[in-house]
Amino acid sequence: MNGREVPEAAVTQVATVHTVSEAGLGLGPGPGPGVGAGTRSGSFAFSSTGSWRDSTRSWGWLLSGAVLVNVLVLGCALVGGSVFNARYITSVHLQVFLVVLLVATTGWMIFYQAYTCREEEAVLYKDFHAGPVWLRGGLVLFGICSLIMDVFKIAFYVGFAHCNSPVYIVFPVLQAIFILVQTYFLWINAKDCVQVQRNITRCGLMLTLATNLMLWMTAVTEESLHQTVFPNDTSRRRLSVKASVPDVDSGCECSHKACSIFEEASFYLYPFNIEYSLFASAMAYVMWKNVGRLVDDHGVHEHRFHMRDVLLGPASGLVVLLAGLATFVVYKVEVASNEPGKRDTALTMYYVANTATVSLMTVVAVVGCAMYRLEQREHAMGKNPTRSLDVGLLVGASIGQLTVSYFTIVAVLATGVRGHVNALNLAWSILTVLELCAQNVFIIEGLRREPHQDTRRASIFSNLLAMHAHDERRRSSNVLTPRGSIAISVHKALPWKRKVLKEISAFLLLSNVILWIIPAFGARPQFDNPIGMEFYQFSMWVAVVNVGLPFGIFYRMHSVASLFEVYLTS
Repeated sequence: MNGREVPEAAVTQVATVHTVSEAGLGLGPGPGPGVGAGTRSGSFAFSSTGSWRDSTRSWGWLLSGAVLVNVLVLGCALVGGSVFNARYITSVHLQVFLVVLLVATTGWMIFYQAYTCREEEAVLYKDFHAGPVWLRGGLVLFGICSLIMDVFKIAFYVGFAHCNSPVYIVFPVLQAIFILVQTYFLWINAKDCVQVQRNITRCGLMLTLATNLMLWMTAVTEESLHQTVFPNDTSRRRLSVKASVPDVDSGCECSHKACSIFEEASFYLYPFNIEYSLFASAMAYVMWKNVGRLVDDHGVHEHRFHMRDVLLGPASGLVVLLAGLATFVVYKVEVASNEPGKRDTALTMYYVANTATVSLMTVVAVVGCAMYRLEQREHAMGKNPTRSLDVGLLVGASIGQLTVSYFTIVAVLATGVRGHVNALNLAWSILTVLELCAQNVFIIEGLRREPHQDTRRASIFSNLLAMHAHDERRRSSNVLTPRGSIAISVHKALPWKRKVLKEISAFLLLSNVILWIIPAFGARPQFDNPIGMEFYQFSMWVAVVNVGLPFGIFYRMHSVASLFEVYLTS
């Protein structure tokens, strides 16, 4: 079994409903271990068809869903108001709302850690598919970068403390505390299948999810406005970030000279803060799905990461990564000059590099899909919230990049593909669509298949007398068999089909890293190339790019995480 639920058909039809302990230890009508302890927050029961039923799940899901929807809808209204009508909904109003969310969510996580998970029979089951160590490691890495960003923000807003609301300083301070508490909370409890206080826990997790999504939405809005090009007859300038910086036009001046440095540095860290919020949102959602879940973890094997047996995929992926970084640096320098000739050269170089990258990724992904057909591995059985979420996010997030690509294709074709820059833009957009489709199929198929068990470490058994010459350290590190023999691990070569799949996964992983870095750190060819704004007009094109591109950035990072999972299980 692969992390499956307790089998539903394990019990014959029963006319009456038998209540069992919410610890899930009693499987019959009689009282099992823990009876009486589980009645505080609901119970599990058998229906007449012999299936498990959590009598509080529907009510808990409805209540927690209401918490999520109300927080998000109100938050969206405040974010929209602060951007489009800052006269009535100021950035102070938005940040006060976020402060309330941060305090409430942090308080609940402390309550959970100090009380709920310490109750007897609170966490008898753990979902070993949830919160793998590499995902939690990514959360810690992005969390550290987010903390640095908050420090820069605090230093920046301190310079305006004499003439602006103290909320500007309070918010990054509380966000830093929230990040510390949440990172510890998710690192420790990401695998929990809570069996007590289920309704409170579901509502708390939905509040955590809503808070992270609001922080993500606010950060994306600020970053998008910071990167948006505003058309001007004489120059090209960036929109000011109404939701994040004090109103410098009111005569408020910074009290120290490093304000501009701290402000600019904080924007370079926004991509990490955005990804942190998304990682935390995904982990909170899986915890919510696992509340009250009875998981059989028998047969779950941990897959260790190593680069043995693979070379071509990581090497070629590293070449693509380094070439992409060089292209990105040159592109940013050339575009910043605002000279039309240099801008066209930079766009040409950008489109050529990215077209070559997505072309290679498309071919490699198609080869990977063909390898799946040859390998004919069984599909994983049983419910798995982590896998379902990965697939849903992968498909959903790719819609953002598809939207931008299709809008670009229509604009370029409708205007007649004027010039080599637009021709390259068209080729890049078409190939991006093909690459997204091929890569989605490869990743989803890899996530759905049963993981390989590593049987390549064969055992050679020898008599202990023959092994007497070995030193004590070698013998103590090996495994003694019941018949008085010693097992020596011998590495066998990886089967060629699995080797190819690992090479493909490694190449696609590194390629997606560079495709995340380039837009996440400020490359916006959609605005530097005027074709979109001329065809759709400024307001519509900004909406398309600023909505679609953040989802495209998230798609690349989520693809990296999913491809790492595919690499481990291949």
